[in-house]
Amino acid sequence: MKKLLEASLVTALTLLGGCASTAADGPQRSAGQAVDDAAIGTKLKAALAADPDLSAFKINVDTTQGAVRLKGEVKTLALRRKAEDLARRIEGVKSVDNQLVITG
Repeated sequence: MKKLLEASLVTALTLLGGCASTAADGPQRSAGQAVDDAAIGTKLKAALAADPDLSAFKINVDTTQGAVRLKGEVKTLALRRKAEDLARRIEGVKSVDNQLVITG
């Protein structure tokens, strides 16, 4: 029953924009790791959307085994740093690879 619940949660979070990767594009993970990664991605996307300075920017969030990768564009170095700081504050984040490009 627990495995079914975990699988359902992974599916739901992925459909809602969670960022669990599959074995084809990353290392194999347990269902629990995938749920954790999806939860991290969902929490971070919510935090970015709630931030008035960052909500207007498209920032892609990928999470694998607690390692977060940020991709996209922001207008200033300060916004790039702010997005990274938000990511680092999410419980379960082990590292942040900030690949955001400054366009302004």
